[in-house]
Amino acid sequence: MRIEVMRAKLHRITVTEADLNYIGSITLDLDLIEAAGLVPGEKVQIVNCNNGERIETYVIEGQRGTGQVCLNGPAARRCQPGDIVIVIAYGSMEIEAARNFKPTVVFPDTATNRISA
Repeated sequence: MRIEVMRAKLHRITVTEADLNYIGSITLDLDLIEAAGLVPGEKVQIVNCNNGERIETYVIEGQRGTGQVCLNGPAARRCQPGDIVIVIAYGSMEIEAARNFKPTVVFPDTATNRISA
């Protein structure tokens, strides 16, 4: 049997933009994508710490080093600039593999969305 488990998480990043007129997705600074091991186009869950909303969308590459976190399309109605969100990616694996799996969890600086060294 396979189960869904958290494989990667960006914990507590700040929304910098919300673009209602874009087709859809979340645009993330490429540094954030790489730090968490996310894949452009990958389905992710966005959890808004300010209002409790939970949405699913997909990742789009943003400009490296900018700290960009932009909710696009319908997701822009669920998050506003300044909101704190958690981005979670899940993977499917066998239960036994899941017992020993260690997810990637990244804690960027909430004020800048940048990775501390």
